[in-house]
Amino acid sequence: MSDGTRHGLGGAQEEPITPGSDEATSTTEVSPQPDTDAPGTAASGPGSTATASTAATAPRTGSTDAVEPPSRWRRAFTEIVGGSVMISILAVVLAMIAGGILIAVTDENVQAASQYFFARPGDTLAAIWESVSGAYVSLFQGAIFNPKRGDFLTQIKPFTETLTFATPLIAAGLGVGLAFRVGLFNIGGRGQMIIAAACAGWVGFTFHLPYGLHMVVAVLAGLIGGGIWGGIVGLLKARTGAHEVIVTIMLNYVAFYLVSYLLRTPILQAPGSNNPKSPPLDDTATFFPILGPQFNLTFGFVLVIAATVFAWWLLNKSALGFQFKAVGLNPNAARVAGINVKNIYVYAMLISGALVGLAGVSQVLGPQKAGFTSGVDAGIGFDAITVALLGRSKPWGIFVAGILFGAFKAGGFSMQAAEGIPIDIVLVVQSLIVLFIAAPPLVRAVFRLPDPSAPTRPKKQKARAQKAVAAQ
Repeated sequence: MSDGTRHGLGGAQEEPITPGSDEATSTTEVSPQPDTDAPGTAASGPGSTATASTAATAPRTGSTDAVEPPSRWRRAFTEIVGGSVMISILAVVLAMIAGGILIAVTDENVQAASQYFFARPGDTLAAIWESVSGAYVSLFQGAIFNPKRGDFLTQIKPFTETLTFATPLIAAGLGVGLAFRVGLFNIGGRGQMIIAAACAGWVGFTFHLPYGLHMVVAVLAGLIGGGIWGGIVGLLKARTGAHEVIVTIMLNYVAFYLVSYLLRTPILQAPGSNNPKSPPLDDTATFFPILGPQFNLTFGFVLVIAATVFAWWLLNKSALGFQFKAVGLNPNAARVAGINVKNIYVYAMLISGALVGLAGVSQVLGPQKAGFTSGVDAGIGFDAITVALLGRSKPWGIFVAGILFGAFKAGGFSMQAAEGIPIDIVLVVQSLIVLFIAAPPLVRAVFRLPDPSAPTRPKKQKARAQKAVAAQ
């Protein structure tokens, strides 16, 4: 058929021709429709049954509403340019541009030069460039590489600091992202981190075990504590139908005030101290630095890599992961297919809480060894939501997103110290990233990107169809 599609009654239904078929190679020209009203045709007689049949089956080659399947390369290009990965990258770019505007607006030199902008506009533009470039160069030097330092090890130390900040962000992001895949909104990362840190810390300063074994027991205690705190949410969701958002918010407060109370009792408080702080942890329980004592990067980053591999395998290679995704897509259909949706909610929140708990473990078993307080989460439980959104709830996407936000944290302090830029600017950039990721049509509109989900029609075929209509 000349239009590359088969039209049913009224032309409402289309069947795309698969590449390689005989009909797919015969679409080089569009033939005009035969005039069915001309004398001598089979459809001219009144009451003839061939009239309705011919009208129903004749191809509407002149219709401009027909949608042609794009070529293989065009379809691949559309998916790459308009896909989720490109949207995430461009969301970061837009957020950085907006952050640069905020840096320029709040800079004192820019404000002073703008007062005589119409007399000497070059001064204002130079001040803008100096403020924005200086801020982002400082961000890069504080997060990735600083060539101003003496030797190579100190030059790459900023990147190790980025990985150190990224370690708990990745772990907590994996937990939040896994819950997203099951259709659950786990915003209880703060409570799960606090409980996990308290459990790991208590094992760290209470028991005196051999080196290696002590660390393993402390990590397991933290994972179990975080898993149980997350499992409570899944159990209430499954048995009572309680909404996980409300339950996790309430459990955040319960965990905070519970640990705050225990830090004022002999259970967690350092002996002889009036401050709500735990005793220092034993050296045998803490993570060891993997690059030497001059770096803060510890064995916790290795555990985070292992957790990322585990989450990828669980979601993509295991039967349980298949059930997770099935429930996340449509719990009613999953229930009809024989999946126990209630149990899946419990399993998902158990694993999610354990992964978030790993973030709390990495916080308390880090190189500082100075004990912990009720603020051990440091806001990471909420930052993990941003990391999971940027990573599209995919394990390796979350891993990259966690490193990016770790770079923001590490470089933000350097930017503040070197250029006097408020650290709040970095927080604004992070918030804008979430805003742009939550609105993919906005990003596509700004950069004029195609929508992969929208059907497209090759320009040449559309032009041929328009010529055929004009000829008729």
